[in-house]
Amino acid sequence: MDSLFADEAFDRRPTIVVPGAVWVPGFLSSEAQQWIIARYAEWQSGPVPPHATTIAGHPMSVTTIGLGWHWQPGGYHRRAVDVNDKVVLPFPDWMTRLGRQVLQSAVTVVEDSADFAPGSAAAWGFDPACYHPDVALVNYYDEHAKMGMHQDKDEFDPAPVVSLSLGDTCLFRFGNTESRNRPFDDLRLASGDAFVFGGPARFAYHGVRSIQAGTAPDAGRLDHLGGGRINITIRTTGRD
Repeated sequence: MDSLFADEAFDRRPTIVVPGAVWVPGFLSSEAQQWIIARYAEWQSGPVPPHATTIAGHPMSVTTIGLGWHWQPGGYHRRAVDVNDKVVLPFPDWMTRLGRQVLQSAVTVVEDSADFAPGSAAAWGFDPACYHPDVALVNYYDEHAKMGMHQDKDEFDPAPVVSLSLGDTCLFRFGNTESRNRPFDDLRLASGDAFVFGGPARFAYHGVRSIQAGTAPDAGRLDHLGGGRINITIRTTGRD
């Protein structure tokens, strides 16, 4: 019965979800997943520990580590002013290269589609050579964590956001730019999947509805954390 609802039972072809948003399933190899998970253990022991950001007086159910910049609602800071006032770990060069590789894969998906005119990817800002991200927000979800529908709008630069999933599969909802309501698409983001949104979809509302406990592949298992999911979003703040 479980096999009926395994990730491979669903359509996992690369997909243009809406103009400006591209899902690339299975982007990360097993080796890459294991390597990045090992980096997470290093980030955990960095100067700013994983922390639950407070929004409207309530702590989020996810914990966050910032690389390059510390985020709190409304903006970015070099120091974790609402945690311990320490400077966050630097944004790693390899993450820039990885973000560009994801963007290139997204460009290929768009160029191979008969539904979009030539040049669509460039119009959406999918330009790997000109992609210069400077921050990653690394969120950890335990099996009970969720994230409400929200917009990523604290960046001054509207460059695309690159998202990577590790660990258990999540039910991800990607909506529209006008409200948290319909229309929206629900996707099962599995370990190793990449998702890019920019251009007309850059400020779309999106969120995580649930975590599907016990669905991680061997390469993406987070047993040392008690299971769950790691999500890395690579962004460009537009700040000096």
